[in-house]
This record gives sequence, C-alpha cells and structure tokens, in this order.
Amino acid sequence: MGLGRWFLSGVFLWIIVLGACTTAPKEVKQPTLHAPTNANPMASSAISEGNELFASGRWQAAREQYEKAIAVQHTVAEAHYNLALTLDQMGNREEARAHYMEAANLAPGHQVIWNSPVLRRYGDVPVDSKKGNASAPVLPSLGGAGGLLGGGGGGAPGGY
Repeated sequence: MGLGRWFLSGVFLWIIVLGACTTAPKEVKQPTLHAPTNANPMASSAISEGNELFASGRWQAAREQYEKAIAVQHTVAEAHYNLALTLDQMGNREEARAHYMEAANLAPGHQVIWNSPVLRRYGDVPVDSKKGNASAPVLPSLGGAGGLLGGGGGGAPGGY
C-alpha cells in the first residue's frame, strides 16, 4: 500500500505541475477612454460605440468607430488614444505609434494618456515647435515624468 500512496502522490503532483505550466498568462488590456464632455456629440457617440466593440474584442469594427470620431472631430485625444490601443491589438504598431503621439500632443496634461505603459513603450514624444514645450512636453523614454515618482504627466519646460 505504501507504493500506491507514492504513485497517487506522484500523479497528483504531476497534475498540479501540468496545470501551472499550461495556464496562459492574462493579457492586461489598457482601458479605453470616454469622450470628454465638450466633444462633438457625433464623435462622442462613435467613441462610445468603439469602446463597446473594443471591450468585446471586435478590433476592426472598433477601429472604424474611432476613425469616424476622428473624422468628425480630429482634436479629440481620447479617440486617437483608443484608436492606437485598437491598432496595437491588431498588430499595426507603426500606425498605433502615430496615434499615441497625436493623443499625447493633443492632451499634454492627461494623466491616463501620459502615464500609460503602452505610450511609454513608444519613446519620446516630439515637441510641437509651434506650441512650445509647455503645450507639448517631452515624454522621457525611461518611464515618463511621474512614472517612478508619481509626479504627473508632463515634462518640465525645456524637457527632461
């Protein structure tokens, strides 16, 4: 009977090991952003629809809604950010990068956009020479201002 216990213990241990090895890591999704209160109602509606589609994993349909929102009101940073998240999910990294940067430039103080790990992955955000450093701060490529110290979203005048 001693051998039977060892065998059952071994089988039990093997099941635990296999279960641990086959568990897929959970993908952390960045939350989509809602339209700001001052957004055009048509753009706001398209963003809401896009967010529902994004949540259900319907990337192409979500992309179309975010692009519709941008066509209606191209200055809504949240639409660019959500489109970038969608493009990232679809594997279109270059196009996503452009929309992350546009979102950052349109909303220099937006905490979610500037502190987002997906935005940090894309490196420095160029300063808009027409607006100056205060309106389009540079995001350091090593985590952003406030990433480690919790300070805030933007860089100092003159950049870091």
